[in-house]
Amino acid sequence: MKMLVLGAGLQGSACAYDLLQHADVTEVRLADKSVNRLPEFLTPYLGGKLKPMTLDVTDRAATLKAMRGATAVMSAVPYYFNMPMTEAAIASGAHFCDLGGNTEIVFQQRELTDRAASCGLTVIPDCGLAPGMVNILAQLGISRCDSVSAVKIFVGGLPQKPEPPLNYQVVYSLEGVLDYYTTLSWVIRDGKRHQVKALSERESISFDGVGELEAFHTAGGLSTIGFRYEGQIPTMEYKTLRYPGHAHIMEAIRDLGLLDLGAIDVKGSKVVPRDVAIACMAPHLNKPDGRDLVAMRVIVTGVKDGKPVTHTFELVDRFDEKTHITSMERTTGFSLAITGLMQAQGRIKPAGVHTSDECMPGEAYVAELAKRGINIVQSVS
Repeated sequence: MKMLVLGAGLQGSACAYDLLQHADVTEVRLADKSVNRLPEFLTPYLGGKLKPMTLDVTDRAATLKAMRGATAVMSAVPYYFNMPMTEAAIASGAHFCDLGGNTEIVFQQRELTDRAASCGLTVIPDCGLAPGMVNILAQLGISRCDSVSAVKIFVGGLPQKPEPPLNYQVVYSLEGVLDYYTTLSWVIRDGKRHQVKALSERESISFDGVGELEAFHTAGGLSTIGFRYEGQIPTMEYKTLRYPGHAHIMEAIRDLGLLDLGAIDVKGSKVVPRDVAIACMAPHLNKPDGRDLVAMRVIVTGVKDGKPVTHTFELVDRFDEKTHITSMERTTGFSLAITGLMQAQGRIKPAGVHTSDECMPGEAYVAELAKRGINIVQSVS
C-alpha cells in the first residue's frame, strides 16, 4: 500500500511515523510546502519507505499528481483545505480522511457521498482526537445501550508541568485554540440543539495521576454527532479540560476584545487584536522541551435491559520519552493513521462520505489504539 500524508507539521509527521511501522505499507509520501525540517523521529526512515515531497496544496494539478497511485490520503493540513482535498482524492481514486475541525465543511463533504460511493471510495472527516476519538467512543457507548439519556465528553491537551499564569503550553495551533475559545459551542439540551458561549459552565473534574482540572464549553468537539442525535438523546455536550483558573483568565482576555478579528486603529495603523495576542502569547506558550499529556473521559448514561447503565471511557496518555512524540501527536496523528490504514485495508464500510463515529468499528479502533500504547480504560456501572 502506498500512502500519502498531506502536511508535515506535528500531526502529519506523527501520522507518517505510525504508517511507517506497518509492513504492508510500502511507501509513505509526506507532502508539504517545505519538508526540510522533519522531526528526528522520522530521520531513520529517510531514503527508505519515507518519501518527503514538496507540494503546495493550492496547486490542484500538482495535488492530483501527488495523489495518483496512493491507496489512501490522510490530510493534516488546515481545515479550510479539507473540501478541495476531498474532491481531489476522489478524482484520483484514493480513500481520504482528515482531522476535521469545522462542522460546516464536514456537511459540504457529505454532499460528495454519491460521487465517492460510485468510485468505491470511503471519505472520513473528523479523524483526530476531538473530533475523532471521543466521537467514536461516544458512539460505542451509545451502541451498548437500549436508550441514552446523556453523553458527556471531556478532553484536553495539557503540560505535565504547568507554569502560570495560564498553566498551558501549545500542543497544536494556537490560532485553533483561540478560535475554539471565541466560537459558540453546540450542545443538546432537552433533546434540542442550543449554542452556549465558549469558556462557560465551568466544572471541576479529577483524573488519577493528574489531579483536579476544570472543564468548560468550547466549539467543534461534537461536530456532526450532535446533529445526528438531536431529538433522540436529551443531553449531549463537549467540554475542554485545563488546569483550574485558565478559563477565567482567557474569558477576561476575550471579553476585553483582545481576541477580536476586526482590525482597529492603533496610532494610525490598522491592527487585528488577535494577531497581536498570538504574537505576544506564542513565545510564552511554545515550549519545545515541555512534556505534555492528554486527559480524556467520555460518559454515556442510559438504560440496558430495563436497568440504568453508565459506560465510561477514560484515557491519560503522556509524552513518549523514547520517540519524543508528544501525547497530542500520538492521540491525534496516530488516530488519523489508524483511519487511513483501515480504509486502505477495506475495513471501513460502506463506501461514501461518513464521519468517524458513523463508520468506524469502535471495538476494532480501540484495539488499534492499544497496539500503540494508547490504552482506553472502559468501565460499566
